[in-house]
Amino acid sequence: MFRKELKVLDCTIRDGGLINNYHFTDDFVKSVYRAACESGVDVIELGKKLIVSEEYTREAYGKWNFCDDDDLKMIIDSHECENRPLVAVMFDIGRVDINSLQPRDQSPFDMARVACYVPDIDKGLDLVKRSKDLGYETTINIMACSAAIRTDLIEALNQVEETAELDYLYLVDSYGAFYSEQVTDYLELYKKYAPSKELGFHAHNNQQLAFANTQQAIIDGVNLLDATINGIGRGAGNCNLELLLNFLKNPKFDVRPIYKAIQEQFVPLREEIEWGFNDIYGISGHLNHHPRAAMKCRSDKEIRDLCYDFLIEQTQLNA
Repeated sequence: MFRKELKVLDCTIRDGGLINNYHFTDDFVKSVYRAACESGVDVIELGKKLIVSEEYTREAYGKWNFCDDDDLKMIIDSHECENRPLVAVMFDIGRVDINSLQPRDQSPFDMARVACYVPDIDKGLDLVKRSKDLGYETTINIMACSAAIRTDLIEALNQVEETAELDYLYLVDSYGAFYSEQVTDYLELYKKYAPSKELGFHAHNNQQLAFANTQQAIIDGVNLLDATINGIGRGAGNCNLELLLNFLKNPKFDVRPIYKAIQEQFVPLREEIEWGFNDIYGISGHLNHHPRAAMKCRSDKEIRDLCYDFLIEQTQLNA
């Protein structure tokens, strides 16, 4: 049996781009898009929609950090698809020019995903409202909720509930710190204070629990699920798309194009860049810390040893 309401969002390019500054080749992105089309996923997120500036240039940060309309059209036009997935981009607070956006019916993308921290919920919801006014489907992805003060998070959820323009409210395990019981606890909180909102879930694999926690989110009623091909993503990566499609057992999904993309694109890519679980990311997840510090530790033995010492100290304090 399967739940027909469940939808899958492939965020391979957007989250995967965090490990190489979005310097994917056009052929690589076309291959991912083709696999998403042929596998039957519902949404594909092709990157971020940042403002080009002297600080953030296409040369330094890659074209998929900016998702110009022409670049998106080039990818979409590269593969004909009878039932193509919706195309999503992500907005970062303070780094998107909402006034430059075209209405959805004149745009190559369909969904605006707004990422914000709890203190910026007002700004995030303003972006949601303005995106909905232009006709886009919308999500709010509240980042690092595991590190937020609970009363502040509840206040943010109250504001979310009052925002009629929002289509999906996301629980995001930014630090890969959740166990399954915490997924349930936070989702119960989200459902209590934002009961009218459809829920999404975005997992990170710092403790090798991204797939298991996504399964738990399904059990708890989440209907929009994020995943990436081969689990690619910043640091320890994300829930593996190929595992999720196999698990869902919905006949509309076909995992074979995903495995073909892994064979042709991701196996060679692993020779150039690294992603996936390792011990340092496990430490950062256990401590509920952002993975950026763990990423710096990977190539510095002295700092790495300090991480181990700190974990041992914390474990002894909690014993």
